[in-house]
Amino acid sequence: MTESGIYLYAVTSEAGDACLSVRGVLGEPVRKIGVGDLAAYVSTVPLDQFGEEPLARLLEDLDWVGEVARAHHRVVEAVAEAGPTAPVRLVTVYSGEEQVRELLERRHDDFLAVLSRVAGRREWGVKAYVDPEAASRMAGGGTAGGDASARREAPAGRTGAGPGTAYLQRRKANLHNREDLWRHAVAWAERLHAALGEVAVAGRRHRPQDPQLSGRKEWMVLNGAYLVEEDRSAEFAAAVAAFREAATESGTGAGPGMDVELTGPWAPYSFTAVELETEGREGGAR
Repeated sequence: MTESGIYLYAVTSEAGDACLSVRGVLGEPVRKIGVGDLAAYVSTVPLDQFGEEPLARLLEDLDWVGEVARAHHRVVEAVAEAGPTAPVRLVTVYSGEEQVRELLERRHDDFLAVLSRVAGRREWGVKAYVDPEAASRMAGGGTAGGDASARREAPAGRTGAGPGTAYLQRRKANLHNREDLWRHAVAWAERLHAALGEVAVAGRRHRPQDPQLSGRKEWMVLNGAYLVEEDRSAEFAAAVAAFREAATESGTGAGPGMDVELTGPWAPYSFTAVELETEGREGGAR
């Protein structure tokens, strides 16, 4: 018989049972482990996949990781609907229920502090993109500004440059315009982050996503997460919408092609970090 481990999804102080109907990783049923005023939501997983060595190989399989991540997120969101929730990192696996109980006892105060902080609040994501092809259009003869840039690069005293020289001039102008576009977009992203910080309880800037993950070819100039009071959600969304409209209309200020994307609300993944010890665990966290 295959040995099994305990997959941990989230910890909460308001233990409800509604989420127990949600299936977890590999379609396994979710159950609750309670210790005092804390509860952990878990399911059983086989160690031939979630043990240390097989897990290291499977984490290279993006399809497998994606399936696990979707199941993990589904359980966490169901738990978060019932009350304050501290999501645990993806693929956190313990060898038995007793280790989970020990965790809840040992980190009791840490979990309660995190849960108190996120009570009545949800996480929203805001991403801002700018289209780098706009710089090519600006420099490649598609606009009067692009032609003017190329003419400014022409050596003094020469009115007729050859094809090779003209090409290099256009490339140089394109480079300058891309740099200008990037600076403008970053400045606008800073303004957006600051403006949203006025509404949110807290905000964090994550590293820009790889285009393969974001599914977009544009430059990502902001990948922000914001912890927002539930009764200010509409105000937060309105602030994003107002900025999106201003950025679209500004042209030379934000750069052509800038777009602002709002996602959420989510369980507060970015604001509930409790570092869990790896000693004695069968799996790992990532």
